[in-house]
Amino acid sequence: MLVRHGQTEWSATGRHTSYTDPDLTAEGERQAGELGRALAGWRFATVVTSPRRRAARTAELAGLPVTEVDGDLAEWHYGEYEGLTSQQIRRNRPEWNLWTDGCPGGESPDQVGERLDRALARVAPLLAGGDVALVGHGHALRVAGARWADLPVATGRRLRLDPATVSVLGFEHDLPVLARWNAAR
Repeated sequence: MLVRHGQTEWSATGRHTSYTDPDLTAEGERQAGELGRALAGWRFATVVTSPRRRAARTAELAGLPVTEVDGDLAEWHYGEYEGLTSQQIRRNRPEWNLWTDGCPGGESPDQVGERLDRALARVAPLLAGGDVALVGHGHALRVAGARWADLPVATGRRLRLDPATVSVLGFEHDLPVLARWNAAR
């Protein structure tokens, strides 16, 4: 299961947030609490979170006991675009697209894909022990969903992922599939 963190001030305003680590807003904390109620029936053998405070706090408020912290679940590194909105970036680069261009001083789509592939490969053997929850960020988890389904990183642009939502990765006929995506609390 992929769990996106609750709302922060920057996510609410569309600012690209990778290494900057704002706290959850009051709304984000409320969302995370609702997420916990929605997940009350699930039992996770492993809960892995990004090292960012907003992801760990979401896990805590949702009642998900973190068993591991994995730097590969951190958000896409936006480099020079940290804190900017897409609209602000496109004033200087009208054709810019995160999913194909990446970020100067940050990560390329291929780098993010490799990082999320590593994270998925590390947790795959843990599935033998039960369900695994990965708590992270919007763009990185969209990449994880695309890569799980053996799709290119750029496919993530087609996978909307709202704050404090869950997405279930699964299998059908032994093939990895997106079983549920962007489910509200």
